[in-house]
Amino acid sequence: MARMVAADIPNGAYVNLGIGIPELVAGFVPAGREFILHTENGLLGVGPPPAPCQEDPELINAGKKPITAIAGAAYFHHADSFAMIRGGHLDVSVLGAMQVACNGDLANWSTGQADAIPAVGGAMDLVAGVKSVLVMTEHTTRDGRPKLLRACTYPLTGVGVVSRIYTNLAVITITPAGFAVREMAPGLTAGELQRWTDAPLHFAATPTCPRT
Repeated sequence: MARMVAADIPNGAYVNLGIGIPELVAGFVPAGREFILHTENGLLGVGPPPAPCQEDPELINAGKKPITAIAGAAYFHHADSFAMIRGGHLDVSVLGAMQVACNGDLANWSTGQADAIPAVGGAMDLVAGVKSVLVMTEHTTRDGRPKLLRACTYPLTGVGVVSRIYTNLAVITITPAGFAVREMAPGLTAGELQRWTDAPLHFAATPTCPRT
């Protein structure tokens, strides 16, 4: 998933990688291409993950994972970081998801239960201030329930904000007609993919996964 997301990010884009599996994108930047990676705790110019035993405990991302900084990287206050986000200065945000609706609604911060996380945090700013929101997620929950739905049942992070979804089974674009399958994992049939998806899927042609 990280490799496919990285392949679709334009050269020179300013990109925020969300906590969790989106962080993997930093290790899959295609040769000859450059992304300026942003982390909301105050760094613009995140590099690839550090080599084992080369981690700097004072250099971490918003998920408290060790990172590196590229030449020319800039450090700044947390408030300045969110001013960049809210001011529309980032091109792409890659986020995880609990649920995505076929109209692009995103739920990725709470299940709505009484013991759930009490506040949405920076995810709300990212989906509101970034030009394009890409989602990386497993296609289903651990107990096999679809994450791609007709309508989200969890509290929303943003309404109609998702552009494209990358799962372990497919790459799906949000269109006015709903979920449009762009690519599909090798060996998977359209019927099988639909069975793991709550909302209807639209297939313009027989989708494949040709990338290597």
